[in-house]
Amino acid sequence: MGQAGVSPADLQFPDTRQDARCPHRQDVCATMKSPLEAPEKSRSRGTEETSAKSAGRTDSSRGEPQTPAPVIDTSKMAKGQREALELAEAARDPLEDRGSFASNLFVGRYDFSRIHPYPAQTAEDRAAGEEFLATLQKYLRENIDADEIDRTGEIPQKNIDDLFAMGAFGVKIPKQYGGLGLSQVNYGRAAMLLGSWDANVTALVSAHQSIGVPQPLLLFGTEEQKKKYLPRVARHEISAFALTEWNAGSDPANMSLRAEPTEDGSVFILNGEKLWCTNLIKAGVLVVMARTPSKMVGGRERKQITAFIVDVDSPGLEITYRCHFMGLRALYNGIVKFTNVRVPRENMIAKEGQGLKVALTTLNTGRLTLPAACTGLSKRLLEICRKWASERIQWGVPIGKHAAIAGKIAEMAGNVFAMEAMTFLTSALVDRKAGDLRIETAMCKMWATETTWRIADEAMQVRGGRGYETAHSLAGRGEEAVSVERLLRDCRINMIFEGSSEIMRLFIAREALDPHLKVGGAIFNTQLPMSDRAKAVFSSGKFYAGWYPRQWLPNGARKIDNLHETLRGHVNYAARTSKRLARGLFHAMARFGPKLDREQLLLSRFVGIATELFAISATCSYAQWLLSQGKPADEILAVADYFCRSARMRIDNHFAGTSRNADKRGYALVQDLLAGKHVVLRDGIV
Repeated sequence: MGQAGVSPADLQFPDTRQDARCPHRQDVCATMKSPLEAPEKSRSRGTEETSAKSAGRTDSSRGEPQTPAPVIDTSKMAKGQREALELAEAARDPLEDRGSFASNLFVGRYDFSRIHPYPAQTAEDRAAGEEFLATLQKYLRENIDADEIDRTGEIPQKNIDDLFAMGAFGVKIPKQYGGLGLSQVNYGRAAMLLGSWDANVTALVSAHQSIGVPQPLLLFGTEEQKKKYLPRVARHEISAFALTEWNAGSDPANMSLRAEPTEDGSVFILNGEKLWCTNLIKAGVLVVMARTPSKMVGGRERKQITAFIVDVDSPGLEITYRCHFMGLRALYNGIVKFTNVRVPRENMIAKEGQGLKVALTTLNTGRLTLPAACTGLSKRLLEICRKWASERIQWGVPIGKHAAIAGKIAEMAGNVFAMEAMTFLTSALVDRKAGDLRIETAMCKMWATETTWRIADEAMQVRGGRGYETAHSLAGRGEEAVSVERLLRDCRINMIFEGSSEIMRLFIAREALDPHLKVGGAIFNTQLPMSDRAKAVFSSGKFYAGWYPRQWLPNGARKIDNLHETLRGHVNYAARTSKRLARGLFHAMARFGPKLDREQLLLSRFVGIATELFAISATCSYAQWLLSQGKPADEILAVADYFCRSARMRIDNHFAGTSRNADKRGYALVQDLLAGKHVVLRDGIV
């Protein structure tokens, strides 16, 4: 849905294959050491810089775009599956050999020094955003009526104009183009304020900046494009993103909107429709993903998807319908139809055929907005519950004195602390261009949105009937208008926005397998000669003979200075458990071989373990930083320790599921259901 429904993140890896293709025999041995055991010190390249540059790489000997060697054996796949997978893989940048903190968890390499000391926002950067954030906070409180917006389904135009005037739609756009030129951390702080107050305004502002025109142009745009469009979207014109179609969501190979070049190639003619385009109803300019003519790669046709900037007032562009949803009732989301819409070649973002790369790279940092907004919302829900649990008396005591309620609020508190730690740690690393952070941002998005939904659900339970009642009804009978039911309705979509939770797990799993694919994937690649596959067996066997035993060593993290004893225990646990995770993933690869991609629930458990380890580690680093700032030690350690203990229980549950589960029986049951069996399950309903 642009932002709602499916998104560019859905495209990353719809079906994970372990097979890998190594184009040259001599490359097999050369790659044995780099993916899993790269030197700790390596050049750091920012996610944005790396990905944007890779879009323009060429073969220096011929001046032609490089075609990366295929990593996955697609020879036995159905045509549709092969096309979708090859399209997604072609858009994917390989992970750096050094990896990131989170990616290294999957290979048993735990380097706490990558995130500790906590990369706190500098005083200068904080000061740069202070005036804007103070203005935004005051404006939201005094001028944005979130319940009225929910009732009417409209954000007053004056609110939109005022937000433009203060720079809320151009937070990260450089000052030279009319924006505020603030950092990712300051943008996250703004999203946290917005998320704590109104989800409709949050969606309008974040979809505009995170997946609309600004972010793609900052990463891939030409100087001419930036000068033409960034001042418009910074100060007076809303932008939107058009990707999803009726038959193309997670599978971009099904995209039907066509962009055909004219004879001289100076213009593309667009025909087709896009569904669930967030901000469309208010937008003046769109980023549109369209099918351009296919190319032959390795003797096969490869579909091409290209990104274009399209003005909404273009002849032939028609907004045909506004969509309405369970929550976000003022979401300006709709259907747009293109009939012979002429788009000049200079409106192409990056190069022809690189549309998915543009979308995926944009979201590597763009999807950090959601967890920041979720942090704000979760903090607000926690405060609602804290207040109510101390005021509401049942059986002679505040309900917060009852263990059943106290347990819910404790879980909320720990999760809110961890959510803020993860989100702003990753945001700070983005600002510092600390390498490829696609796994960290995906983990933040997945974990924060799911956790916020649980917090909203539990907040409704704590508030009881008053949680289910609307704020308008509560006020009508004289009670405080607390909008828990609205907050719950609005936050449900976050697990679908910008890549559903299921797609996020597959995306992370694909990246987690990458080092192993480079080492041993050639073994299973039926497209390679047997001699190459045999050499891969020898080479990978030699490598794993050294790597695997080290995953059994009981050592924890290296010596860490200035870390409280309570926190050190959890960090050492995370270090040991990352080795256990690496062993488990290796065992699964050995057991399932090239069919591991089908074990999506198993892979999800491994992803869950790594995500909780990342959360534990970020929490400990953040807690130690707060201690160093003079925050109350008893309070900080209490919430951090509680979260880490709770996360460890979840990790235990994930590990248990990797060895004993009902996955196969569940899959067989569903296939029978889909075939029309189990009629009893449909009896007795209207």
